[in-house]
Amino acid sequence: MSERWTEGNEVELLINGDEFFPRVFDAIRAAKKEVLLETFIFREDEVGNDLQRALIECAKKGVNVELTVDGYGTPDLNINFIRAMTDVGIKLHVFDPRARLLGVRTNIFRRLHRKIVVIDSELAFIGGINFSADHLTNFGPTAKQDYAVQVRGPVVQDIHKACWKLLINGSKNDDAAKINKIAAASSVSESTETNTAVGQARILMAVRDNVKHTNNIERHYLRAIHRAKKRVIIANAYFFPGYRLLWALRRAARRGVTVTLILQGRSDMPWVSLFTSLLYEYFLRNGVIIREYCQRPLHGKVAIVDDSWVTVGSSNLDPLSLALNLEANLIIEDKQLNQTLFDHLTSLIKTHCKPITISLAKRGYWWRMPLVFLSFHFLRHFPFIVGWLPAHMPRLRLMNSETKDSEDFIQEKTSDAEKLSQ
Repeated sequence: MSERWTEGNEVELLINGDEFFPRVFDAIRAAKKEVLLETFIFREDEVGNDLQRALIECAKKGVNVELTVDGYGTPDLNINFIRAMTDVGIKLHVFDPRARLLGVRTNIFRRLHRKIVVIDSELAFIGGINFSADHLTNFGPTAKQDYAVQVRGPVVQDIHKACWKLLINGSKNDDAAKINKIAAASSVSESTETNTAVGQARILMAVRDNVKHTNNIERHYLRAIHRAKKRVIIANAYFFPGYRLLWALRRAARRGVTVTLILQGRSDMPWVSLFTSLLYEYFLRNGVIIREYCQRPLHGKVAIVDDSWVTVGSSNLDPLSLALNLEANLIIEDKQLNQTLFDHLTSLIKTHCKPITISLAKRGYWWRMPLVFLSFHFLRHFPFIVGWLPAHMPRLRLMNSETKDSEDFIQEKTSDAEKLSQ
């Protein structure tokens, strides 16, 4: 699927699971023909149970439901939980399923990290929010701060096509044949085009994969930062960008652009925050403003540039997202959305962020400098190192209660309290 800008879209920012989940579940229940859903994490908790009920209700009405989860991020769904869905016709696809080796998950890299929902090829949701209760603010101090957008308009066709492309290309030959028949029979298949303008937003869907679109999301960040004249604000959970992004942010700050980074101050993955903090001194001495969000773990992947450019999606600015995972972001030009997100992020900075100063960043600099050098160059070359491992083609396995190998795979999924929750 080639990238294209689409005009006449409607876009709305959704903050945290409190706004996201009710909107998505209502849309699923209202679906008439098709629901496509991709997620990294699908947990069997209050949110996962609500999602399961909505999907089952939808499937019982005859709606085609294609649910895709990542084999690493979603390792422990109960077989009865799965059968309750597959028995009513929901097609559950597991991305890159692997058996455990001595109880350890081996499918660590090149994850399906996208979070996408498409309803009847007319309504879509994209962001960083997984289907788990830790995205609800009442979850407690470890509840995640995160974002998604709801979109209508011509861009939904591109999102729809991207989901079907993954389903068809990632499936085994026999599964792919079935999926092709479903897509061909569906009245909301790839051939459907809806060009009716419903809003003012100009939107492009950017995906990152390991085939033809290896740096698309990073490229759009770079282009926007290079063109910035007024402000750049990036709120990103796991931040360790490559050379080009580092240099672009430094140059923007040096030419007078106000560059602000909102990063984790209360990390759910402390070792990641340690690596991020190693970059603080470099940024600060080049005029970049750093604020750490301390109310709870930041899980967002959003940015604004000047008065109209916005991106919202699943991609962190770290080696996993930029060089290994399958990711999806929307690149949006819309002044109203830009202002809404700007006001929100500004409020976070004022009420829940602490400033990082150059004196604070330099503490222990004499012993941290060798670590900065070694960690930076290791992480920069990490994707290349991973490339030395035996190559694999990411694939989908269609789960159902009648297939023995699927049942065996499901039963291998024992409860694991330590999930990667990017």
